[in-house]
Amino acid sequence: MISIAKLSLPQFSATILAMIDTFLVPEKTVVNAKGDGPAIDVSSAANRVFLLTLNITNIIEQQSLDVSIFGSADGAAWSPKPIMMFPQKFYRAQHPMLLDLTAHSEIKFVRAHWEVNRWGRGTETPMFEFHVTMREVPTEILKEAAAEVKALA
Repeated sequence: MISIAKLSLPQFSATILAMIDTFLVPEKTVVNAKGDGPAIDVSSAANRVFLLTLNITNIIEQQSLDVSIFGSADGAAWSPKPIMMFPQKFYRAQHPMLLDLTAHSEIKFVRAHWEVNRWGRGTETPMFEFHVTMREVPTEILKEAAAEVKALA
């Protein structure tokens, strides 16, 4: 004989917010001229601090890549100046940076912009394969980091 017991679980209500984890520049993007990534809506973010990672996966020599991030209130009109810039890059690697929008409540959308340059011998056309990821940083991690900084001060 099999006996099945009923479990009674307390009722609870929770709102689960999806953390933003997306691409500002899609994976395996190959560029040889300046351009822009898609507009990404960040208005639903529970926390307005993001880890952006520029990942350069393929290059040719003697060229540079400049990637900057622009903000917008409506996804159509973009800030005249970037809200964040990665340092100029020349080689394959991963380059993480934090984007803190806590003081910019008017920004509802972000997008990446890139410019490339080539010099020296060979073809004059630059070529970079790269992508940029964007991950919302959980509040717990920010609190932990702030506590650690305070303890070290």
